[in-house]
Amino acid sequence: MTNIAEASHHLGEPGELTDPALMPNLDVAVERLERACIEGETVAVFGDFDVDGITATTILTEALNDLGARALPYIPDRFSEGYGPNPGAVRWLHAQGAGVLVTADCGTSAVAEVELANEIGMDVIIIDHHTVPDALPDALALVNPKVTDSQYGSEPAACGVAHKVAHDLYKRRGRTYDPAEHRALVALGTVCDLAPLVGENRDLVRIGLDALARSQRPGLRALAAAAKVELADADPDLCGWQLGPRINAAGRMDHARTALDLLLTDSEAEAASLAGRLDALNRQRRQDTLDALELADELLTPEQREAPLVMLASESISRGIVGLVAARLVERFHRPAIAMQLHEQPDAAGGSTLVAHGSCRSIPAFDITALLRRNGDLFERFGGHRAAAGFSLDAARLPEARERLVADAGEHLTPDDLTPTVDIEAELPLHEVNSELLRWLHRLGPHGQGNRVPTFLARGVRIEAPRAVGADASHLQFTLRAGRVTWRAIAFGNAEHAVPDGDLADIVYRFRRDGMRGTLQLEVLDLRATE
Repeated sequence: MTNIAEASHHLGEPGELTDPALMPNLDVAVERLERACIEGETVAVFGDFDVDGITATTILTEALNDLGARALPYIPDRFSEGYGPNPGAVRWLHAQGAGVLVTADCGTSAVAEVELANEIGMDVIIIDHHTVPDALPDALALVNPKVTDSQYGSEPAACGVAHKVAHDLYKRRGRTYDPAEHRALVALGTVCDLAPLVGENRDLVRIGLDALARSQRPGLRALAAAAKVELADADPDLCGWQLGPRINAAGRMDHARTALDLLLTDSEAEAASLAGRLDALNRQRRQDTLDALELADELLTPEQREAPLVMLASESISRGIVGLVAARLVERFHRPAIAMQLHEQPDAAGGSTLVAHGSCRSIPAFDITALLRRNGDLFERFGGHRAAAGFSLDAARLPEARERLVADAGEHLTPDDLTPTVDIEAELPLHEVNSELLRWLHRLGPHGQGNRVPTFLARGVRIEAPRAVGADASHLQFTLRAGRVTWRAIAFGNAEHAVPDGDLADIVYRFRRDGMRGTLQLEVLDLRATE
């Protein structure tokens, strides 16, 4: 914040959201969808298999059905179809009577698929937020806040864009729209997609978390029950660590249609059954991720671990979890990472080709999609945004890809970029923390990408009763004492750096609500024993 007005707005209640008229091509999309509602047309809604895609698809499906159209939601199979529209799905949806194809959280790069849809007589509306490539599909409307020369001013996730479309569609139809349940989905999708929580996005999440806390949607209530959390405690952590992973588990381990059905159902019994299924898939997803990381320890050479870009490829890593593995590699090595599944894919000649399906994650200093774009000739297809991306690649070109991508990353990253650091807002001794300070800090939230949780330093804090916790005993739990003040604390992944009971340490920490107890605790990001 650089002036009183900005600070007052940031600390105050959510204000007016951005004028929908500034969203590129929103008016064209809404006009066509209004006609579909009036005439009762079948509208295919083609979503992505992550939380943002599932929530965006839910919003559009419910709005279209309510306003007179016949929505036909479709989520592709991650393993047999991959990301985004594909020719087979486009033809199948057309055969089911769909004259309009709406994409949700995909489609900005689908040049050939949109051309096919146009050829067979479908109007295509793209609702997306991914990086805009040089060659754009010839859609009737490309509704994406990242379109060149966009005046929108913020970057909502696809669920936020879908909500804008639904809102204006109700307005054009002259129908009353209660947005609460859709706002709850927008908060969930925005947080889980790591959209920057600044400007309008922060307000969408603030409004949406309130709606999520009061949601009566059977699927969300059942999912919270399966996760053993309360929707009344809705915050970014509950979205990102409890609800989101279970929704994502469907597409990673089986088929994302299970998650979509969960959000769309009106039946509490069906919701409970589907939520249980997602919870079981999430447990399997966790175990598979741990197994893949053990494999990474075996496969990565010391030289590969020190390279400016870490790359891992194996037939034993499922395509459903390559993104999670890449993210964990980034955390472990503090450099961009790519994890790939190798598998045989049928080819046109009746044989098969070994293909690498990769997922990329990055550090703040490096635009991973720009890396793929600079080396675009390597890939059969690719797409994403600054922090995360995906691609498919003929495995025969893997050695070439490794050499080129690592060299490219080395040209764009400095040693400082690859050195892990913790930025600290201020030195804040624990005895100075009081309820008034905590209330003010709370008003800076909700926190997430682009609006991180404030981080502090406290010196000479006494460590008491340290113990390793967690399924793999990798976390450190202890009590902190500064004079008469004590705090419960957790240090994730820091069990190996335990300080002996009774010793003093300097700590870097932030405040975190304990989801199990509902109380405030300290999350210690780093600690160092003192003399």
